[in-house]
Amino acid sequence: MWRDSDEAVMWRADESDLLPGDPVGNAVLSEDPGLPDEWWGGLNASLDALAAQRTGRVATPDGESITQAMVTRCVQAVFSGGFDTAVRRWVPAHADLNWANVTAPVFSLFDWEDWGDAPQGLDSASLWASSLAVPGLADRVRHERRRDLGTRDGKLMTLFVCSKILGPYAHPGDPRSEPARRMAERVVEELRADM
Repeated sequence: MWRDSDEAVMWRADESDLLPGDPVGNAVLSEDPGLPDEWWGGLNASLDALAAQRTGRVATPDGESITQAMVTRCVQAVFSGGFDTAVRRWVPAHADLNWANVTAPVFSLFDWEDWGDAPQGLDSASLWASSLAVPGLADRVRHERRRDLGTRDGKLMTLFVCSKILGPYAHPGDPRSEPARRMAERVVEELRADM
């Protein structure tokens, strides 16, 4: 790391290896990439190992530090109340998990500048949201990451990512809108029932 002598910035250089494959696709996919079971095993092992670690870093999805206040603000801006938005478990997360940041046919996760503590399920919910234009792929993500997405915090993170698809800055032609709306309605009812 070094400070720029002419501007109020700090620079950092990271060393990295070549990726073992190409990115699976864009951030949001429009067709199923046909990933093998070994790939899904690599995804699950990596996300589980990451969540088992400890860090003092705070995740920065979309370049903003994730906090309880941010989660509550985003979720309540789009979904009516009647359920608690308090996060119970914070774990290390990649915080920018989408199809442009993973490789295939060999699984590798890259683009780590946003990583840090986040609510359990953020990564799983983010990958699911990136898959919604391909229903079978979205279902596979939910199945593979059910241990995260089935938790109360995972449900909150599902609403968090849905709020970005359905919120005030939503794109009217986004093919993910209707599946996100259906899932959000289901999750809101589940969270209300847990009260």
